[in-house]
Amino acid sequence: MATSGGKVLDFEEYVRTRQEALLRSARRLVPDPVDAQDLLQTALVRTYGRWDGIADKSLADAYLRRVMINTRTEWWRARKLEEVPTEQLPDASVDDGSEQRADRALLMDILGVLAPKQRSVVVLRHWEQMSTEETAAALGMSTGTVKSTLHRALARLRQELESRDIDARMLERDERDRERCAA
Repeated sequence: MATSGGKVLDFEEYVRTRQEALLRSARRLVPDPVDAQDLLQTALVRTYGRWDGIADKSLADAYLRRVMINTRTEWWRARKLEEVPTEQLPDASVDDGSEQRADRALLMDILGVLAPKQRSVVVLRHWEQMSTEETAAALGMSTGTVKSTLHRALARLRQELESRDIDARMLERDERDRERCAA
């Protein structure tokens, strides 16, 4: 019984000291943090049963990482595929990200029309997702000032977007007119 108790304490001490590093390894193997925790726990349970078989405890990290890799592979193989065979293939669409980059470029350009104080409030509230109180503290202003500044800044951004949309539609119409005249 003493060896069993010693085994438990030895394993607990190892887990206590190496837990963060092992969790980082698990997070590299699976993208979801909750799945990474599950992966680590499963690997620890599997390793505990073989803890006495690891003669050189300095290799325990490598052993556990191999157990995590094998476990992740098992999970991947056991996943349910929701593919259904059909006679006709669906239309393939590939998102190359160009639309997202264009939207980001437009947003960065439009933010330039705001005053620096307005731009700071918009970025902290919507990009950094700070609360009104956090934004006020970060910028050294009252919460009321943050709210009113944000309201005016968003109204200005909407106005700018609308004017650019109207300009774009006018350009498209002019191009169509030129094409008709050329034909």
